[in-house]
Order: sequence, then structure tokens, then C-alpha cells
Amino acid sequence: MKRKALYPFSAIVGQENMKLSLILNVINPSLGGVLIKGEKGTAKSTAVRAIADLLPSMRMVAGCRYHCTPGEETRMCDECREKIQKGKELPEENYKMQVVELPVNATEDRVVGTLDIEAAINEGKRRFEPGILAAANRNILYVDEINLLDDHVVDVLLDAAAMGINTVEREGISYSHPARFVLVGTMNPEEGDIRPQLLDRFALSVDVFGENDPGNRVEVIRRRLDYEANPEAFCAQYEVAQATLQAKILNAQKNLPNIDFSEELLDKVARIAIEVGVDGHRADIVMIKTAITHAAFEGRDKVTVDDVKIAAHLALPHRMRRRPFEEGRIDWAVIDGMLD
Repeated sequence: MKRKALYPFSAIVGQENMKLSLILNVINPSLGGVLIKGEKGTAKSTAVRAIADLLPSMRMVAGCRYHCTPGEETRMCDECREKIQKGKELPEENYKMQVVELPVNATEDRVVGTLDIEAAINEGKRRFEPGILAAANRNILYVDEINLLDDHVVDVLLDAAAMGINTVEREGISYSHPARFVLVGTMNPEEGDIRPQLLDRFALSVDVFGENDPGNRVEVIRRRLDYEANPEAFCAQYEVAQATLQAKILNAQKNLPNIDFSEELLDKVARIAIEVGVDGHRADIVMIKTAITHAAFEGRDKVTVDDVKIAAHLALPHRMRRRPFEEGRIDWAVIDGMLD
């Protein structure tokens, strides 16, 4: 059966903050993921699958359960490193980035994997059954309705996303494997909120809404009908736009380590965090990392004030201190004034 062409990322109407947040996390997975909050039918899942489909194939160690990157021994799993130490060659194959979905009812063992304690005790061997985090390595881990997920499972996800490693410990036996992924959580605020401690762990957060402009809404309808009538012909219309965006992302990934920033901007970022009144230092770090990534995406070699402004809009609102029954508000005129 022929696989139906996915809806192109470049064809999504509006939702610029959501699309930009996904692009920045794909360029720099160490940012720490994005939380997309909004009503149903606003292209959240469509955008997540489309960004993965946009990227070209990668190289991986053939047959590796964790899709290890050839030549990067420090980021390989124990099994691949052991083969290298024994002088074995690691065959390679192409691998297309996937969207790994985590169901709301997933247990912790299903997420992190399981150790065979009996084999370890009787045979002295570590046998590990990989979980969802293993499948997510070098992929996008998509958690729909993340606000309905058990808190301890969310903690595990966010720890792995921050460290890039998943470690399972049972009865004094431990096993670790690489778990570097782009974490994307979506939720409908009407179905419940997420704890502030967990909210802060997401690097970026965006709110999405249905289009209010009649012209844009008509364009959403038209494009969807055209896509369903003939997916291949519809996607062909966006081949140039897709190729251009793909090249821009790949160039940004390549140049990311070379982006420079001034001490003055670091000082501004710190002062903005103090002005807004966020807790801890994660907001400051995320802001400058996001600004660096945005500069790379725009093809610049140095972070500008505009990069910091965009980073602040994506990294600060969900970290505002809120009193019960109150909405935290940011006076963006004050923030822009501090930067200008």
C-alpha cells in the first residue's frame, strides 16, 4: 500500500510562533522542548509530523536499537561502543527522523524500559528491554494531552530530555542508553493545567488559536480540501518552499557552534529575568540559547537584540509567577524598552 504524502510544513497557515518553536528545537535539541497549548483543530499534531518529514535522512549504525550516530563514540550506546572496542566495524544505513508518540496511559516501565533482574542474578548478564525513550533517541517524542500524564512519568521524560541519557536502576543494577530527542507536548488548557514545576522545565511554550481573519480561515479550508483531493499534487506545489526551509535548518545546525554574543546582551537577559520576576535561572539560560539558535536560523553569526526579543516571547510567559485565580502578565513595552 502506497504511503500517503504528509501535509507539508510550509503549507500550514499562520501559527508562526508554533512553527518557529518547532524549528528552533529541531536545530538545537538541547533547548529542552516546547509545550503547545491550544484548542483542538489548530494544526498542532500536523505541524509536529510535518517538521519531522521535512528533514532529510540521517546516518545511523545499522541495526542499533538506539539509532546511534556513526563516528560519535561518546554518544553511542554500550552495545555499539563494545563492538568498537573489539575492533568490529559498524555498518551504516540511512534513517529518517520519526515521531514517537507516548500514550497518556503509559507506565513508567513502558517509558524507560525494563531490566531482566532474574538474568542478572542467575547469569550475571544485563538484559534490557528498551522502552519509548530508546525509540525516541534522535527523534521527536510527541506527548499529546501531556497535562493528563502522570506527574512521575513527566518527570522522567523531562530528566531524560535535559540529560540526553536514560538510566534505569533496579535492585542495584543499572543500565543507561542515549536519549536525545526533541520533546513536544501538547495540551488543551480546558482539560486541566500542568504543575508550574513541570511547566518551567519546558524550554519554550506557545499558545495557539484558530484563525480570526476570514481570509486566513478560507485559505486553511482551501488548502486542506486540495490536499485531501490529491496529496501528491498538493505537496508538489510546496517542494521549493520545503527545500528552501530544509536548507536553512541544516545550515543553522552546522553554524550553531559558531554563533557569538556580547556580554551586554547577557546582562540584558539577566535584567529582563529579574524584571519579570521568574524563579531560578532556567529562564535566563533558555533565553540566550534560544536567541543563539534563532540567530543561526536567520543566517547571522552574532546574536542581536531582535533575537533576544523573540526568545523572550517564547521562553518567559509560562514562567511567570501566578497567584491563585490570577493570570501572570508581562508588560512587553517595558521589556522592549530594556532591550532598545
